[in-house]
Amino acid sequence: MSKKEIKEIFKKHNVQIGSGTMPFIESELRLLTMRMAERCQHGNVKRLVPDLFWVALGNINKGE
Repeated sequence: MSKKEIKEIFKKHNVQIGSGTMPFIESELRLLTMRMAERCQHGNVKRLVPDLFWVALGNINKGE
């Protein structure tokens, strides 16, 4: 997701992004992505495909 897309989403919701806020948003996105990768690793997913996206999201009941 680009910075422009992030700014557009906030603008759509009438929220201004203050100076210095974007690094915090990027950090949160990075953490979310790392958690998803760790879930895939623990779920023994070698290649994340749409059918296995539930693993990355941590929805363990979806696979049943």
